[in-house]
Amino acid sequence: MILSDRSIREEIQAGKIRIEPLDSGCIQPSSVDLHLYDEFLVFRNTRRPFIDVREPQHDLTELIRVENGDAFILHPGEFVLGSTAEVVGIPVDLVGRLDGKSSLGRCGLMIHSTAGYVDPGFVGRLTLELSNVANLPIALYPGMPIAQISFSRMTTPAEKPYGDASIGSKYQGQMGPRASELHREFHSPRRQGAG
Repeated sequence: MILSDRSIREEIQAGKIRIEPLDSGCIQPSSVDLHLYDEFLVFRNTRRPFIDVREPQHDLTELIRVENGDAFILHPGEFVLGSTAEVVGIPVDLVGRLDGKSSLGRCGLMIHSTAGYVDPGFVGRLTLELSNVANLPIALYPGMPIAQISFSRMTTPAEKPYGDASIGSKYQGQMGPRASELHREFHSPRRQGAG
């Protein structure tokens, strides 16, 4: 069941859903508009011959901060990591779903490849996988509406929500765009002990 605007307001007022900062005008009929943060991780293809998912990738990206009022130009075919300006907290009995804004999709902007799902228990800024599939560059401005999040109620609260030490949550508490931490799965005792 997807939460309505009324239910979203109730969950926020009860302190269950956390969206900070929140302008009440951003609550839509069944979602909440989120805005673009001022930091971007840009991939530098001169640093390695390929992406090895078994290795840390922090040296593959460079953090760019956009000054107030300036634009970040996303070129055709380019892929960068961004994040929401808002810190989002999901309670243990809800799941968040992040989607792009229709008006931006009509310009050729994709806000995620696969990371549209937000687990119960997650707290932090949401990473955006920004791609330009148009044939012209797109100017992105920090603070602009970039995405919308909707919420679905689970059948029961999660027994081990995101952030629980036993499940190895890699991005809990992130406060800006983060490079992939997939390499940690190749070195975890859980994976080594499996099959």
